[in-house]
Amino acid sequence: MIGWVAMVAIFFSMNLFMIFMAVDNNPGLVNEDFYERGQDYEENMMKRRANDPGWQMKIQLPRKIDVDQLIAARFTVKDKSDQPVTVDQVMFHAYRPSDAAEDFSVPMLQVAPGVYEAELRFPLLGAWDILVSVKRGEDEFNTPKRIGVGIDWMP
Repeated sequence: MIGWVAMVAIFFSMNLFMIFMAVDNNPGLVNEDFYERGQDYEENMMKRRANDPGWQMKIQLPRKIDVDQLIAARFTVKDKSDQPVTVDQVMFHAYRPSDAAEDFSVPMLQVAPGVYEAELRFPLLGAWDILVSVKRGEDEFNTPKRIGVGIDWMP
């Protein structure tokens, strides 16, 4: 009897652990050109680290986002000395871990020095991975964030 109870307890513990890992870790998104992008991975990472300007980038969204609710997404970028940075282009990308057909991208417009905004709607309930991509000249810098639509779970 004790053995059966222990097996059931282990079964449920492992399932809870797997659920936690699935929610907390990489969503498993795959780029269509993964092979080409990964060929010079180490060299590209070294270049990115060498070109890192040390900017402070922050994505600001409402704490509670409902399905199909129009919201304002705000993105701020400052340099090391806390001064606003003007960049060439800012794009807001939203990725649905469970359904790539729902992914979308929206350009963000500058509303003040170093402050960019976009209005958008999330069409489905659940987890979304956000990536704000900043381009300045030939360089591109990204800031990720995971959010929940329809649930109050954003930090």
